[in-house]
Amino acid sequence: MTIHEFVTTFADLPVVQSEDDPDPADPAAVAWRIEMEDFEASEEEFAAAFERMLARSGPAGPTALIIGEWGCAYDTAFPIRVLLDNAARLTGLRALFIGEMSYEQCEISWIHHSDITPLLTAFPALERLQLRGADGLELSPVRHESLRALVFQSGGLPASVIRAIGASDLPSLTHLELWLGVANYGGDARAEDLEPILAGRSLPALTHLGLRNAEIAEELAAAVAAAPVVSRLTSVDLSLGVLGDAGAASLLAGQPLTHLESLDLHHHFMSPEMAQRVVDDLPGVTVDVSDPQKEERWGRYTAVAE
Repeated sequence: MTIHEFVTTFADLPVVQSEDDPDPADPAAVAWRIEMEDFEASEEEFAAAFERMLARSGPAGPTALIIGEWGCAYDTAFPIRVLLDNAARLTGLRALFIGEMSYEQCEISWIHHSDITPLLTAFPALERLQLRGADGLELSPVRHESLRALVFQSGGLPASVIRAIGASDLPSLTHLELWLGVANYGGDARAEDLEPILAGRSLPALTHLGLRNAEIAEELAAAVAAAPVVSRLTSVDLSLGVLGDAGAASLLAGQPLTHLESLDLHHHFMSPEMAQRVVDDLPGVTVDVSDPQKEERWGRYTAVAE
C-alpha cells in the first residue's frame, strides 16, 4: 500500500486544499491545509504560508489544521516553533494533522519529527492529534484532559513513544491508533511496551484500539487476546500487518470478542479457512478479512514500511 491521496475531510470538516481555494463563508467550518509546493522551501517560507492561512481562518484560527510538506521533510523536522509561537492566536484549534504527505512527496519513514510533547502542553483544548512519520519522533508522558483521538501513522514507531502514551494521563482519550511498522525503520516495540494500555491501567475512556501495520502482529494478537482492556472496547483494529493463522487462533482462543462492534484484520496472511473461521466465530461483529496477502520467499510484509 502506498499513500498517494490526500484526505478531503478531517475532523468531520471539508478540507480547504490550497491557497487558491475561495474563502469559505464560515472559516471555522472547514479544515485548513498548508502545503509547500517547493520541497526545498525554507522555514521562513513555511511561516509566511502559515501567516496567510491565519489571515483567512478567522480570529480564533482554524478549528482543524492539516500540515503537508513543510519543506525538506525528508531531512528537516517539522518546524514546531511556528505552532508554539502562535498558540495564543490558535485558541480555536481542536484537530491537528502533521505530515499529511503522499509517497511521491516523502516516503512515510523519511518524514522527520522531533519532540512533540510541547504541542500537547501548548494546546490544552486539542481534541485530535494525528501525525504521519516517526523519524526522530519523541514524546514524554503528559497530562491532557481534552484529547480524544491520538493517531501515529508510521513505518516504524519507536517503543519509547508507545511507553510514553501508556504513562500519560489522558482521561478523555477514546481512540488510539498506532502504526507500529517494522524494525528496519525504527519500529522496535514489543507487546510488553503496550502493557499499561492493554492492562487497562491507562486511558480509562478508551473504546477503540488500533495496533496496525505491525510486523509483530502475531505477538500483538496473542497479547490482545488476554488484555483486560478489550472488555470495554467497541472496536479493535489489527489491520495492515502480518497476521496469520497462529495470531488469528490466539484471538479466537482468548477472551470473548463477541461484544465488539468491529474487528478489522484486513491485509493479512491468514488461510481462507482461518479467515472464514474468524468471521463465523464472531456473529454480530463486523469482521474485515479482506485483502489477503501471499507470503513472499523473504517472508511476510506490512502494508507500509519505507
